Amino acid sequence: MAELGVVMNGVTGRMGYRQHLVRSVLAINAEGGVVLADGSKVRLRPVLVGRSEAKLKELAAKHDVADWTTDLDAALADPANTIYFDAQITQARVEATKKAIAAGKHVYCEKPTAETSAEALELAATAEAAGVKNGVVQDKLFLPGLLKLKRLIDGGFFGRILSIRGEFGYWVFEGDWQAAQRPSWNYRAEDGGGIVLDMFPHWAYVLENLFGSVTSVYAHVTTHIPERWDERGQAYRASADDAAYAVFELDGGAVAQINSSWAVRVNRDELVEFQVDGTHGSAVAGLRDCRVQHRSATPKPVWNPDLPATARFRDGWQEVPDNAEFDNGFKVQWERFVRHVADDEPFPYTLRSGARGVLLAELGLKSAAEGRRMAVSS
Repeated sequence: MAELGVVMNGVTGRMGYRQHLVRSVLAINAEGGVVLADGSKVRLRPVLVGRSEAKLKELAAKHDVADWTTDLDAALADPANTIYFDAQITQARVEATKKAIAAGKHVYCEKPTAETSAEALELAATAEAAGVKNGVVQDKLFLPGLLKLKRLIDGGFFGRILSIRGEFGYWVFEGDWQAAQRPSWNYRAEDGGGIVLDMFPHWAYVLENLFGSVTSVYAHVTTHIPERWDERGQAYRASADDAAYAVFELDGGAVAQINSSWAVRVNRDELVEFQVDGTHGSAVAGLRDCRVQHRSATPKPVWNPDLPATARFRDGWQEVPDNAEFDNGFKVQWERFVRHVADDEPFPYTLRSGARGVLLAELGLKSAAEGRRMAVSS
């Protein structure tokens, strides 16, 4: 069976380990490999790269991975390694990925691809000039809830889409009396943290692929929790934004409002939900589930604050059936990127699309700083 060597840089981190190593690459191999167009399969040979020899050795032993190293240059010099994957902190991504491109590797990166849009565009241009295949993780497109939403859009359920309202977030503990669920660097701007840089690239590709390109952004960005405690129990100043409230205008006229916050307590069914309202129907989609209400089944409420509401409005919504088996979204995109490399299968989630996400984050921060709506160039 054919085999592709995959240099995986940053797998000692939470996302790189759980979603990319365990639930994607190792899961693909456990199923026998990626199926190619001719029916053959290709297995992935992970080469674990990171700064901590102890952590790499522990991961390799736990998952029976033969190859690991703290020497990125050596891993890239090996001609048997075809793909470079980067899940490091954002600040380290551009330099390492450029090294991989110079070594002739196809590159696949977590988002954001860079801290600035100029760096992100330069990285995309470097990959294109070198002729290597390139991609960026856009996992939320492969969530069951959003796949059902896409099915509704493609089937014409909504009529003309008017608006999208998104709610994302949860309470991230400060770290003093309960340990934080996210690493402390997420809350330090000097280390590349901030919810805008983290989440706006997600919203960029979700909106672009489902509803239309973003033409403008207006955002209010803040740091609600100014002091947090790190992994060693030391207090530090949270210099990065932990909440953003944004309005995005889309090509075609629809308007999206998305709140992103690590300082909100969840009173919804899932950690992220999108309500889409159209002339013919509405839907609420989360990570896994999706509910709809057609115009023919829409009630006619009348505003009267003097009387209690007798209708349970949520009872008037219908669950969208799965109609398919949904695999892990990260794994699905890994399989597509491998087929892109091995079969030249089209792969639209390129570093250039990732750069558009970084640009949206950059403009969102600028909008907040200047208090004005920012046009987004195509």
